[in-house]
Amino acid sequence: MSLNSIFQYFVPKDKKVFFPLFEQASNNVVVMAQSLSDAVNSNNAIEREELYKQIDKLENKGDEITHQIYLELGKNFITPFDREDIHALASAIDDVADNIQGAANRMLLYRIDDINDHIRKLCELIHQAAMDMEKAVKELKDLKNVRNIADSCIRINSVENQADYVFDRAVADLFLYETDAIRLIKYKEILAVLETATDRCEDAANVMESILVKNA
Repeated sequence: MSLNSIFQYFVPKDKKVFFPLFEQASNNVVVMAQSLSDAVNSNNAIEREELYKQIDKLENKGDEITHQIYLELGKNFITPFDREDIHALASAIDDVADNIQGAANRMLLYRIDDINDHIRKLCELIHQAAMDMEKAVKELKDLKNVRNIADSCIRINSVENQADYVFDRAVADLFLYETDAIRLIKYKEILAVLETATDRCEDAANVMESILVKNA
């Protein structure tokens, strides 16, 4: 057991601010992912635009939470697990939010009204990965349910693999059937950002798996 792990048992509970912040950050990503999924499945252009704008506001909220985690990291000598893992996990969760916002902003700015099944499927996979990420984050506070964390991380890895397949198939279809070069560029860029969001979920899962190994 590391010295940091020993010290954590003597930290007053009111000093353990990291877990609530991580839970807020991961929940915020779930809400963003749900909003994105709702947007791409809506046939109402006005409703879609409102959801895109809501995602933008939620991303700003996520930035504030991430900033607070970094501030607490600077103020607290004793941390619940390694400082680099706290920083890496906060960054990975924030990156998921950034990519969800990036996809929403592009769909809004590029005026994408014809949303295809590939985009819908990637948004569904992002939401699934985000929910598993939130489940794993909630279990970090005591590390008693290691199996639950590991299972969530495995599911995230599986989702990321599915997203890779959907992305490859979607890009292949674009090059096969899309004759408008501008539309091709727009859709390919949106698909890439969506797929990257699942990559960042996998990054968060990798950090949590590292935490499990270090605290085994």
